[in-house]
Amino acid sequence: MALVIRLRQQGRTNRQSYRLVVANKRSPRDGKYLEKLGWYDPFAKDDKTLRVEENKLFYWLDRGAVLSERARSLVKKAFPEKMKKFEEDKRARKIKRKKTEKKAETKKVEKPKKVEAKKPKAEKKPAVKKPKKTETKKKK
Repeated sequence: MALVIRLRQQGRTNRQSYRLVVANKRSPRDGKYLEKLGWYDPFAKDDKTLRVEENKLFYWLDRGAVLSERARSLVKKAFPEKMKKFEEDKRARKIKRKKTEKKAETKKVEKPKKVEAKKPKAEKKPAVKKPKKTETKKKK
């Protein structure tokens, strides 16, 4: 199941608010989701426009969830330093994985295959057809 962290639309017409949720990639925008991570209200006054639960967010990111474009920009505003560190760690893990794969390929030496003498194919015998058994009628 491919997981994505995205915004789920809430609120009324011309006064939208959004929930930051973890959902299956195939589910609709406002459909079923696994967990609510926070909310975003673009019309709110003061600094109460965005709230994200940091521990839940990074839990799902570690599990392989992918941030949507809008969600990524909002999370970067909320946690600029932590997102930068997370992305650097992710790149480092990817590079490390590639190095280990290259090492595994170089260590992998193919053994020469044994060549066996080919045996001549046995000649096929012609199929012998057996005569059909015919039933004899008994006279009474």
